[in-house]
Amino acid sequence: MRQDRSFAVRVMACALALCRGAGLLGAIALGWCGWAWAQAPLPAVQPRAPLQAEVPLSTQAQARWNHIASELRCLVCQNESLASSSAELAVDLRREVRGLIDKGQSDAEIRAFLVSRYGDFVLYRPEIKPVTWMLWFGPFALLLLALGVALRLMRRQPAAPPPLTDREREGVRQLLEP
Repeated sequence: MRQDRSFAVRVMACALALCRGAGLLGAIALGWCGWAWAQAPLPAVQPRAPLQAEVPLSTQAQARWNHIASELRCLVCQNESLASSSAELAVDLRREVRGLIDKGQSDAEIRAFLVSRYGDFVLYRPEIKPVTWMLWFGPFALLLLALGVALRLMRRQPAAPPPLTDREREGVRQLLEP
């Protein structure tokens, strides 16, 4: 039985060494790829057409614009608001929202239009509805599940080791006697 354990330990040590070696080789390959990529020439950038000069918004319309744009997410950057993003799609969406404000649509109508066109993802705080329940309550459900599993594992009694056989007792006795 002791030989089986030492064999298992040797197998585990060998597997660990292989994993470390594979990780080192992967890091070297990744570094080489990064170096080769950095040496490649960059593609030429095409200049964009200049934007048409827009008429400044009134103070009230500007306040509405600031409020709406802060609630909308850039679909390209994903972690930036529509107002702070410089992506081309964000520029187009800002122009669209500005046009809807100029047409006199309410904030709710503008949000509804963008949600119908791009989905709930365009909102930083989507509405709570059955489609978005996982988005709103999923993290809390996972946290409760993790706590339940952790409590169950902590309450579990450790398995008692099997009693020593006569042969193992004799081996221990021989090791302990001078």
